[in-house]
Amino acid sequence: MPVRGVRPGHPPLHRRPGRPPPPAVVSPEGSVYLLDVPAGPPLGLGGLPFETIEVELPEGSVLALYTDGLLQPRERDIDEALDSMFAALVRPASTLDTVCDRVLTALLTHPPEDDVALLVARTRALHSDQVVVWDLNSDPSIVSHARRYTTDQLTAWGLDEAAFVTELLVSELVTNAIRYGEPPIQLRLIHENTTLICEVSDASSTAPHMRRARTFDEGGRGLLLVAQLAQRWGTRHAPIGKTIWAEQSLVGL
Repeated sequence: MPVRGVRPGHPPLHRRPGRPPPPAVVSPEGSVYLLDVPAGPPLGLGGLPFETIEVELPEGSVLALYTDGLLQPRERDIDEALDSMFAALVRPASTLDTVCDRVLTALLTHPPEDDVALLVARTRALHSDQVVVWDLNSDPSIVSHARRYTTDQLTAWGLDEAAFVTELLVSELVTNAIRYGEPPIQLRLIHENTTLICEVSDASSTAPHMRRARTFDEGGRGLLLVAQLAQRWGTRHAPIGKTIWAEQSLVGL
């Protein structure tokens, strides 16, 4: 999922008011269209509330998210800029890096007057045997069961060497969901080639915050441990509740 960014050599002269530009989608058949999504903070601007929606896209679709600085060239209007972006997105490419390069080359014919960010992703489908889901009771005693479910599934996938770290991740995330979240609670494992993703969902919309516990604190170390054990981790919000995910690399195991 390549990301490209360009920062101009001087502060932007102005920012166009209104909603950020909607994402563009290239279907597997080659048609291009803009998604109708609620207005939210610009791509890359954190710390502001946003609405989460779910959109179902066919496997092989290409999704492009970008800031409005990409569509503000000096010598074109917005329709011409969109046409140029669509033309660059729809051309066949072996990698998403190539797609990013084509879009930036087509649109950034002059040094930008505003910050530019571009993120391109391609959808892929997972086989049903690569994903497993368990609904968990909101009871501390269920944590040991969640660890056992995880160990048994990793054995079925032939990933016994990943069991120790994954059990720790599952234990911390499920414990946090029971302690600070709201039922229902769900545990999901995703095995995708060289990565293993652990997701724990609950019905609370409160986002977790990592903090450093003091020497004599009994808790507060869970997310710090997750951050140290996982290659990447984060929070994904839904219309109701949230999901905390942690990704491990299986390379070398």
